[in-house]
Amino acid sequence: MQLNKILKSLVIALPMLTLAACSSTTDTTTNDAVESAAQQATNDAANADAESGSNVVVGSDTDVSIDGVENLTTEEAKKQVIDELRKRHVVYFGFDQQAVTAEYGELLQDHANFLIDNPAVKVLIEGHADERGTPGYNIALGDRRADAVVKYLNNLGVSSSQISTVSYGEEKPVNTSHTAAAFSQNRRAVLVY
Repeated sequence: MQLNKILKSLVIALPMLTLAACSSTTDTTTNDAVESAAQQATNDAANADAESGSNVVVGSDTDVSIDGVENLTTEEAKKQVIDELRKRHVVYFGFDQQAVTAEYGELLQDHANFLIDNPAVKVLIEGHADERGTPGYNIALGDRRADAVVKYLNNLGVSSSQISTVSYGEEKPVNTSHTAAAFSQNRRAVLVY
């Protein structure tokens, strides 16, 4: 009788997980619903086991293996981390400067930790400058800024093979105003996954 409860719970949860694995959209409400259904099925099975006194253990990660589901959860977790890193992905520089300041240490440490844990992931460092100076000088300054971020990440243990750089100089400003505040927003290096 208790085994039937476990099987019924798994019969409901497994098709939902399989359906979620085949889904091509990243609708978080659907993923949350599937995760809650799987968690509910796991809890039901654990409660049934506790009532019957059996030794079957159903963990929160579910002992039943479905092709692709484990990879999906790993990929989803990686995607969530990348999304968080994309929110904090800009290093700003002073006028005519290319040194990474201490205020960006934590930000770059977070990126380095992710890259070290995921050696197949690559990042592009874009170097930018404000419009003051010649185009050639600004391209070179953007290169030096991108290289400074690369060196910082390398010192934290990130492999050079995971990093590439490009300099846009003054060509891609985020703020096109001609003010000191706009210039400071344009002096940057951007980490792009």
